Amino acid sequence: METRTVLVYQGMIPNIISKRLQSMHLDRIDFAILRELRKNARLPNKTLAERIGVAPSTALERVRRLREGGAIQGFHAEIQPRSVGIGLQAMISVRLARHARADLDAFHTYLLTLREVLSFYHVAGVNDYLVHVAVHDSDHLRDFALDAFTTRPEVAHIETSLIFNFYRNADLPVYLEGEENG
Repeated sequence: METRTVLVYQGMIPNIISKRLQSMHLDRIDFAILRELRKNARLPNKTLAERIGVAPSTALERVRRLREGGAIQGFHAEIQPRSVGIGLQAMISVRLARHARADLDAFHTYLLTLREVLSFYHVAGVNDYLVHVAVHDSDHLRDFALDAFTTRPEVAHIETSLIFNFYRNADLPVYLEGEENG
């Protein structure tokens, strides 16, 4: 059975890649498990085993190893936003005043405390962060953007883009040499 080495990030804020990476050896069965669970994380173990062609005990052990090794970082439910009072979503582009590690770390930690923040991305380019937020309405968005971002000393500029529709691709791309992308 052929194996590949995948580096899995195991930390909150990327540092110099050194100590926070763990090396895992993933094979075609591991990739099949990851693809199936990405599509449906509530898939019963017996069904998962049948779909990938292994014994249920093997599937259970593989999933446990993938969780413990950090390849599987969690299981999440897709929630209908309106069912919890979310009427508007936006992507807020944030440009920091400085790029000092202390400012990046402080802003990252701060974003984790905001309940309106669904996800965020530290990016390259004109802006430093893209922050996906969910709010009740346009008044909530305005107040949130002003209170949460313009009051921060790290923030130099923000720009808000409304999200009309959001879709998540359930398929898992695999880019390791020699692996199939199917």
